[in-house]
Amino acid sequence: MTSFLLQGDIEEIVANMSIGSLSEFGGKHILLTGGRGFLGRYFTAVFQHLNLKLLKDNPVRLTVMDNLISAGPEGAQIPTIDHITFLQHDCIKPLPDIGKVDFILHAAGIASPAHYRKYPLETLEVATTGLKNSLELARQNPGCRIAFFSSSEIYGDPDKLNIPTRESYRGNVACLGPRACYDMSKRLGETLVQIYHQQYGVHGTIIRPFNVYGPGMQKTDYRVLPNFGARLMEGKSLQIYGHGDQTRTFCYVTDAIGGFLRVLMEGVPGEPYNIGNPAPEISMKALAVEVARALGRDKVDFDVVDYPDTYPADEPNRRCPDISKAAQQLGYAPRVGLEDGLKRFFDWAQVAFV
Repeated sequence: MTSFLLQGDIEEIVANMSIGSLSEFGGKHILLTGGRGFLGRYFTAVFQHLNLKLLKDNPVRLTVMDNLISAGPEGAQIPTIDHITFLQHDCIKPLPDIGKVDFILHAAGIASPAHYRKYPLETLEVATTGLKNSLELARQNPGCRIAFFSSSEIYGDPDKLNIPTRESYRGNVACLGPRACYDMSKRLGETLVQIYHQQYGVHGTIIRPFNVYGPGMQKTDYRVLPNFGARLMEGKSLQIYGHGDQTRTFCYVTDAIGGFLRVLMEGVPGEPYNIGNPAPEISMKALAVEVARALGRDKVDFDVVDYPDTYPADEPNRRCPDISKAAQQLGYAPRVGLEDGLKRFFDWAQVAFV
């Protein structure tokens, strides 16, 4: 069941991309940092699929790098796949010689709030020192394109006049606080990308993901949907942190991966792009109602609780992207609605989270 759902997602990602842009990967070497995380495993599966279906005569060569610090049990199981090499390496340290590189996806990072509270220095360093190492590698390979995975959290807690939030919004972010190691390191990482583009001509783009979810998330991730899934599978009521009226929009992983690839292939160097789904903007209490609908239930029980010690407080009250830039420049348009996405996620979670 889990493999079937994942394979269906991979086929959907590829079907939603143009054959011409995907063909550009033929014969190229891609470095994927953070390759055993949630998003990294999807990227790996996409390139494996391309090699089997579209690029059989001119396959992609993919180097997957991860230190496995937050990959979890599923990420630590390294499959053997033709044309794909795994390196257990911390990108904060000098990168090994992997030969000529054509594309870099710097997806390494500690994105779970509970994990970056536990590893604040590592969180900061992977988005700065680790990114600088990747940018240096791109600099040494003329023509190489690199995409940096920043975060919607670089906007902090926007005022109501900046919801939906455009890339031009400068942010309302605390440099001291429980989330600063993540938020501020991503902001500095974006500055690094722009400097390397302006100073050295590196073709670097910036991705700002908004609440991506889907099969493959870790049960112990502590973000809202895997948290909901884990508690439901244990027969427990849901826990909503804070006051429960904070709002988010959610982007299903197939839409997100397609958007990320568009930024890598077609994005303007030095520029940031919001990748997410702008609707619906929904409160955490209302999300619990939608989860019940996805499960075919009349309701699910939930409790509004204080933030646990393992989870950083001061989360933004609202988070909703303006994706008009990505739509106009890249043709990005999310297709999976919340009801459909939640149904897919919980169909998978009912098997994977048992």
